[in-house]
Amino acid sequence: MSESRGKQPASAATQVSPPSGAAGEPADNGSGRSRLRLSRRGWTLALSAVLVVVFAMLGAFVRVPYVALGPGPTYDTLGAVNGEQVVSVEGRPTYPTGGELRMTTVSLNDDVTLFGALGLWVSGRFAIAPREEYFQPGESDEEVRRQNIQQFRDSQSNAEVAALRSLGYPVKVVVKEVVSGSPADDVLSPGDEIVAVDGRRISNEDDVIAALKGTRPGQTISITFRHDGQPTRTESVRLARHPEGPQGFVGFQPIDRADVPFEVDIALEDVGGPSAGLMFALAIVDRMTPGKLVGGERVAGTGEISEKGQVGAIGGISFKLVAAKEAGATAFLVPERNCAEASAQAPEGLRLIKVSDLDGAVRALQNLDAGRPVPSC
Repeated sequence: MSESRGKQPASAATQVSPPSGAAGEPADNGSGRSRLRLSRRGWTLALSAVLVVVFAMLGAFVRVPYVALGPGPTYDTLGAVNGEQVVSVEGRPTYPTGGELRMTTVSLNDDVTLFGALGLWVSGRFAIAPREEYFQPGESDEEVRRQNIQQFRDSQSNAEVAALRSLGYPVKVVVKEVVSGSPADDVLSPGDEIVAVDGRRISNEDDVIAALKGTRPGQTISITFRHDGQPTRTESVRLARHPEGPQGFVGFQPIDRADVPFEVDIALEDVGGPSAGLMFALAIVDRMTPGKLVGGERVAGTGEISEKGQVGAIGGISFKLVAAKEAGATAFLVPERNCAEASAQAPEGLRLIKVSDLDGAVRALQNLDAGRPVPSC
């Protein structure tokens, strides 16, 4: 509504009579309503209030492209979770264990708001990192979750093979994956046992690589294998060109698996990543050998493990040390390549034990229980 509506314009010489009504009352604009006039200061305060509300809404509810990393839960691989034994052996006698072997984890929160990120960072307990370091462009949370779960399952398989190999049990070679459209695609399936390649007996996955070394594209070789417990059979395949070298390409990935008449079961779900392998392997060794590997100690640790028992470096060691300390651990098994970082950030009172392979970790725990020196970071 125009401000001049309901009024008569006045010349410079014309004196306008004061509005009717009591002194101090607002003038009627002719529409029966009074106008509210804000000063410049009032408009500034109103605008500021609106901006504060908008900023508060954005800070509280809008996600930012960062993730929060912090100490995750720990699990005793010698104990039970939700009433189910974490590591169990069926079909073979086992032995009593003592103490705890706690695997450690890192929590990753992808649902981070601006205020939430600031609060976590200020707490000193969490770190904030760009989301792109953990999620590829276009990759969904579900895809990342599936990858982490697959890594975790692979770590369980590797732990079983490493532990049983350390205890002297034999292994066999099976097909882990078959490349679509490759020479092996019409012959092999995941899970098939590889018995021989081009007449060479196969006892571990390295034998497959050695048997194919020196072959050429177009060359025909034989593969002897066993499918789903059936009798062995031999098929011929014509090698293709290898994408990464001059040798022939057959198109399957071999992997070592335990060849034993009993089952080792690792029952722990909703955990991702490969770094639990060492603690699973130690729990298997402890259950399958006389004596108590850790006595009454509460030992935590971490480390990715290969089928041959080599312990690899992991990420998030600082958070895992905090989680271990809060869980009451007095000693922590650290992969050798993580020692420098762990030494700089270890909580007071947590003893760091350096490990590079499964056999060395077993000896270190035996020495710890006996009061003998152990390798430290």
